[in-house]
Amino acid sequence: MLLGLLEQNPSHGYELIKALGALSNGFYTPSPGMVYPALTYLEELGYATVEQEGAKKRYHLAEPGKAHLDANRDRLSMMFNKLKHVARKMDWMRQAWSGQQRATGPEGEDSRTGWVPEFVEARQAIKRALLERTDASPAEQRRIAAILARATDEITGKSSA
Repeated sequence: MLLGLLEQNPSHGYELIKALGALSNGFYTPSPGMVYPALTYLEELGYATVEQEGAKKRYHLAEPGKAHLDANRDRLSMMFNKLKHVARKMDWMRQAWSGQQRATGPEGEDSRTGWVPEFVEARQAIKRALLERTDASPAEQRRIAAILARATDEITGKSSA
């Protein structure tokens, strides 16, 4: 994720910490003890270069780092999507716990998360249905897996056939 952020903008370690905190809507802010050793490691691998600015270091994405990102673009995208999803979910939960009325946008979507009620309810229904079948037989698990595979194909527009 650090390489992905550096691709967007050369940054100081502190800026990267703040960027991850902002992406997660404050849910996850890495510690300097996690970020700075990771940046040093990226530099050692040749994935990032460092520009000294007084006492600070500005990290830039190097060509080998860009090649690594390109080879792992799908994973990076999924990681950022997961972080954004957790941020939205935590915002949704904070609002639910506060008892505040949800502000809605022009299409009925929650103005903070962008989620429409039907989307949230459908996800909750799937989770409940799967939890209710946690002790399903192998045959039932396969039947459910086939249903989920078809649903996944339809959602993503892909075909597993």
